[in-house]
Amino acid sequence: MTPLFNRYATPLTTGLFAVSAVSGIALFFHWAPAAFHGMHEWLSIALLLPFGLHLWKNWPAFAAYVRRGALTIPLALSVAVAVPFAVPALTGNASGGNPAFKAVSLLTEAPLSDLAPVLKTTPQALRARLESDGFKAASDGATLSQIAADAGSEANRLLFALMTGK
Repeated sequence: MTPLFNRYATPLTTGLFAVSAVSGIALFFHWAPAAFHGMHEWLSIALLLPFGLHLWKNWPAFAAYVRRGALTIPLALSVAVAVPFAVPALTGNASGGNPAFKAVSLLTEAPLSDLAPVLKTTPQALRARLESDGFKAASDGATLSQIAADAGSEANRLLFALMTGK
C-alpha cells in the first residue's frame, strides 16, 4: 500500500490543486460559473484524500515544521484572512453577494403585474406566454416563483425563457 501512496499522493494533490485553482479563479472572475461551481466544490473535497496521502507520505518533514514552530505563522495568517469572509455570513450580517442573483430573486418574486413593465410587455401577454409553455398563472398577482413551484419547475428558468423568448 505504501508504494501506491508514494507514487500517487503528490501527483494527485498537484493535479487536483491545479483544477481547484483554475476553477477558483474562473469563479472569482465570474467566467462560466455554471461550468465551474460544482467542479470546484466537489473536486476540492476530493482533494482532501490525496492531501491526506501527501501528508502521510511526507510526515517526517511535516512533523519537523511543527517542532520548529514553522507552521504557526502561516496557519495563523491563513485563519486571519479567512475570518473576515466567514464571520459576516455566520452572524447574519452579510451585505454582499452577487447583485445578479439578488436581481433574479427580486424579479421571480415580483407579481406579473410588476414584472411585465420590466420585460416591456403586459401582464396579460406574460400570462399568455406562460400558459402557451404549459404553466398556469392564476392572476396578474402571481409570481414566477409561485407559478414554477406549482409546476415543479424553477423560477429562474421561467424568467430566462420570458427574457429570451426561448
